[in-house]
Amino acid sequence: MKLSELIRRLDKSRSRLSEGLGRLVGRTPESPVDLAALETLLLGADLGVGVVNPIMARVRAALAGPSVRGESARDRVTGVVRTALLELLTPCQSPLKIDAAKPYVIMLVGVNGSGKTTTTAKLAERFRREGRRVVLGAADTFRAAAVEQLQVWGERIGAEVIAQPVASHAGAKGNADPAAVAFDAVQAGLARGADVVCLDTAGRLHTKSNLMEELKKIVRVIGKALPGAPHERLLVIDATVGQNGLAQAKHFHEAVGVTGVVVTKLDGTAKGGILVAIARELKVPIRCIGVGETAEDLVDFNAEQFVEALLGNA
Repeated sequence: MKLSELIRRLDKSRSRLSEGLGRLVGRTPESPVDLAALETLLLGADLGVGVVNPIMARVRAALAGPSVRGESARDRVTGVVRTALLELLTPCQSPLKIDAAKPYVIMLVGVNGSGKTTTTAKLAERFRREGRRVVLGAADTFRAAAVEQLQVWGERIGAEVIAQPVASHAGAKGNADPAAVAFDAVQAGLARGADVVCLDTAGRLHTKSNLMEELKKIVRVIGKALPGAPHERLLVIDATVGQNGLAQAKHFHEAVGVTGVVVTKLDGTAKGGILVAIARELKVPIRCIGVGETAEDLVDFNAEQFVEALLGNA
């Protein structure tokens, strides 16, 4: 995705930071800087206290030090913020890559409504366009709609979907075991010679220990079907939930050992800074970001482009 398009998609977050910096910081070396308002601005973008405090210390040091001739206060402050964000995000820039394992098993986890099913389908469509054979596993056995949604995507992109019946009304037969569905999907991938198996799992509250234990069971069962799998355990986080996303990330990482993060719905929030907070706290690779509805809107994370899109011409 071109930088100009990314800037447009991240308009809400960019407006908060870029335009906010423009209002708070003047264009001359002598312009006063409202440090309290600046701190509030950065916290409002959901960068988090752990990120904002060091940035503010660096801003104060930069403003107290000698200035470069012709450099405005805005240039100095924005330069500090940009450098700090890049230092945190660049080490986490790591696009998803399919290695020699066949099939390469990708398991997607996260809370309800984070966008797991849609992200599963978008990744599958990407792999299909690359010429890879894909099998989808509908292991969200608690929502009939999730299974149906994945089946529709499978028909659309030409990927087989492994699923079991899901109870859709009161009194219906109990739901299938999600671990069993995951096992069957991996076995199907092996039998069909698939390159990738993408497993959608049920959304679960990260604070519910019994549900997290079930997630661990799915990981163990997948490993029995194919030693070494799942090769990728992607945590899908809805950017609009803000700092709660950080709590999610910590709990899921403890439960399954998250190997990468996908942050969705960045086009619909002014809290894009949560990406920075996650990078600082977990230091887990950020694989992709979602900035729209189509498969093309799930893009590889690029730290420099992301920071430029956030700060713009601040």
